[in-house]
Parts: sequence; structure tokens; C-alpha cells
Amino acid sequence: MAITINTGDLKTILETTPSTQNILLVGKHGIGKSEIITRHFEEKGIPVIALFLGQMSDPGDLIGLPNKDEKTGKTEFMPPYWFPMDDKPVVLFLDEMNRARPEILQSVMDLSLNRKLAGRALPPGSRVIAAVNDGEEYQLTDLDPALVSRFNVYFFSPTVGEWLFWAKQHDVDQRVITFIEEHPDELEKNVDINKGTFDKTPDRRAWVRVSGLLKGLNDNIDMNRLAKMITGVIGARSASMFMQSLNQSRMLTAREVLHDFVACQQELSTYTMPQIAIINEGIYQVLELGVSKDEKEAVGRNLIRYIHWMLSNGRQEAIAHFASFFENATYPNANAYIMMDCRDALQLINQMIANL
Repeated sequence: MAITINTGDLKTILETTPSTQNILLVGKHGIGKSEIITRHFEEKGIPVIALFLGQMSDPGDLIGLPNKDEKTGKTEFMPPYWFPMDDKPVVLFLDEMNRARPEILQSVMDLSLNRKLAGRALPPGSRVIAAVNDGEEYQLTDLDPALVSRFNVYFFSPTVGEWLFWAKQHDVDQRVITFIEEHPDELEKNVDINKGTFDKTPDRRAWVRVSGLLKGLNDNIDMNRLAKMITGVIGARSASMFMQSLNQSRMLTAREVLHDFVACQQELSTYTMPQIAIINEGIYQVLELGVSKDEKEAVGRNLIRYIHWMLSNGRQEAIAHFASFFENATYPNANAYIMMDCRDALQLINQMIANL
């Protein structure tokens, strides 16, 4: 069994391993192998060429196609599209190596030992790094021990803490981050091969997709439909746990504030400025979409209550933020509603603007 390393270990290995030695990373899908490798070397000005060996159907995809030299009458191989022709070193990242056909792996043998493909050498200083998936849930090709022996082999398993640090740097939705902090075992789960091909389980890449779904939501999303969407990403069990967490930590919506401010007031008082900013813009978005005749009186009354609440609580930053949408006419239909149907709110907003 290969030795297990985390992200910090991998960065050290990439930094200190001589270019003449090959590296093989073993691990699950979606854990950041290619991203870390690409970022590490491109920051040094060394391009990374990723080749997905599992997608190659013919050795020509890797070594190039044969061509007859008219002068010599001999067959030579034309360089493939990706081959570096400027003699500058590259990192050749061979992904999905244990999904490759046996005839593709034969070409990798020469590449890993001699840095050559069909007699054509990689530029001096170039590196060969490969990655393979490991687990019963994958359909894999057994690797020849002679091929494996040409690589330094490491089982790559980033810690949950490392992923959380990465997630915060890459603007992953805070609700996902909070859930993983509270349920670290849910970051990734092994697929149960007895449940069939389409059984979904969470992994690091899937949680980023959940984050993307959450950021694209509007206030009117049906929570049952959201649960179905998320189930398709991380599976039923994990989605059920996440939705329970989401319901417990769910923010008020602007529509709820506009329909019953009194019921929302206590919770609003606990909100930070970023949360209030979401409510502020949400109010304009609701008004922009239009208010029915039956709603106009209640919406106007609750809008005035909300503005008075900001003023009475000295929420100067929130007041400035709310007024900016009106002053800049960001939502023209909402402005028209305020000017025509909620004049008391218009008067308060004009006072806000005058006092800024």
C-alpha cells in the first residue's frame, strides 16, 4: 500500500522531487489532484499538459500518427497536437492512467523511463506525473508492476480541514462550509457498488456544485424541489441531512419581511450587515417583479416598518445600502411602486439620502 499524504505533503513532494523522477498519485476522484499540480507548476511558469488516458482509443492519440518521409522512404511519427516544440520543459500530467487501454500503457512505459514518445524526446527538465483512481467502485485496468516501479507512488488524501480552507478561499457557499464543519464525515463517501451505477454519494467536487445551486436560488424556490436537486448531486442520505441543516439555518426572505415584518423583527435584529444587505436587495427584487392589488397595502405597511426599524436601530450602513438602490434606479419598477403607491416610504428614503 502506498504511503498516505495530504495537500501539504504533496506540495513539498512537487517542490523537492527531481524532474527525472516520476510521481504517481493514487486517490478518489474529485479531490483536487489536477488542480494542485496545475497551480503549483504554472505559478513557476511551467505549463502543465493534462492528458486523459482513459479517453484515448488509439496509441496515435498519445504518440502521434505515422507518416512516410518522402526523402528517406521511412515511416516517422508526426508529433501529436500537445507535444511541446519549443524545447521548454513541461509537466506531462497523465490522468486516469489505470483507465487506459493496454496498448496506450505500452507507450507510457517508454515515456516514463526515457522521456520519449516514438523516439521523440520531451524537452530537458520535463516531468511526468500520473494519477489513478483507487476503489472497487471504479472500472479500472490493472497496471503492469514494471510500469508502477517507474513511479514514486503516494496515496493522496487531503484532510477535511484542508478542503475547508480551500473552500473559504474559493467562495464556496457558507452554508456548505458550515455543514461540513459540523459533519466532516459527509465531505466524501464511498459508493456502494451493490446499489448500482447511478447511486450518488457526496465528494468534494459535488459539494462545490451544491454551492453553485445555492448561489443561483431566488427567494421563491420550493424547498422540496431544492431537496430533489441537491439529492441528484450528493445522494438522498446526505441531501436529507443537508436540507435539515439548511432549514435550521435558513435566513428570512425579503418576501417574508414584506408580508409580516412584526414576525420577522426579532430575527432581523440578530443579522449582520451582509445578511441585511441580502434582505435590502431582495426587497427591491420583490417589488421589481410587481405587487398585486391585494398585497399592496400590506407590503407598503411592512416596507415602512422595515425602514423605520433600520432608522431606529442606527443601522447607518444598512440605510445607505438600502437608499443606494433607489438613488441609482437599480430596480426601476420597484422605484415606481415606492413613488406611486408607498409615498410614506418615499419620504423616508428621501430623508435617508439627504442625511448621507
